[in-house]
Amino acid sequence: MFGASGRTGRALVQQALERGYKVVASDVGGDPYAPDAATQIEADVLGGDLAPALRGSKAVISALGVGNDIGTLADPPPLYTKGTARIADAMKAEGIERIVVMSATFVANSERGPLLFRLGTAPALTNVLDQMEQMEADLAQSRLDWTAVRPGWLMEGPRTDDSVVTEDEIAEGLIRARHEDVAALMLDCVETGQWSRATPAIARSESEVNESNEAVMKSLLA
Repeated sequence: MFGASGRTGRALVQQALERGYKVVASDVGGDPYAPDAATQIEADVLGGDLAPALRGSKAVISALGVGNDIGTLADPPPLYTKGTARIADAMKAEGIERIVVMSATFVANSERGPLLFRLGTAPALTNVLDQMEQMEADLAQSRLDWTAVRPGWLMEGPRTDDSVVTEDEIAEGLIRARHEDVAALMLDCVETGQWSRATPAIARSESEVNESNEAVMKSLLA
């Protein structure tokens, strides 16, 4: 599991353990908050040999992500493109076929959400979204059994199990997706093989305050 120390990554690790899986959690620098039951390894997806990190695994989940500061968003490291390509190469070397990655619904349509999100946040994500789009295209050209989950605007909150999952783009009228719900969908995709070589989008209806311009400002200042 790559990107294991991020907010979606931590949800993935915990939920996978609760489902009875053996989890190898990979990230640069590790995660002091990772559950003891997870095996932690340090692996840089942009350099070094990733094959040892994958050895013995049945599937790979990637929740890689970049920081939200303006400088990083303007010139993001190639985690989605080069990083995912290097993971794919290591998978081939180890004979692993199944991979589920996290992308974003805004790859398909960035004209969603409150006005401030459409005018401010979405344009700031342009270079990240371009990487995600290329990642999906590269996976589509590969022979891997892949799924690229496309959440809406991510937020904290407990798992709900009532999110709406649709093909390619989140359902009309929805904008937000909880890290915990995204993690559950990604694990479901690994377990069942559903959405193979596809891009399921996930979101749910939230309170008005969580879908407002004020929520955009709060996330920008966080």
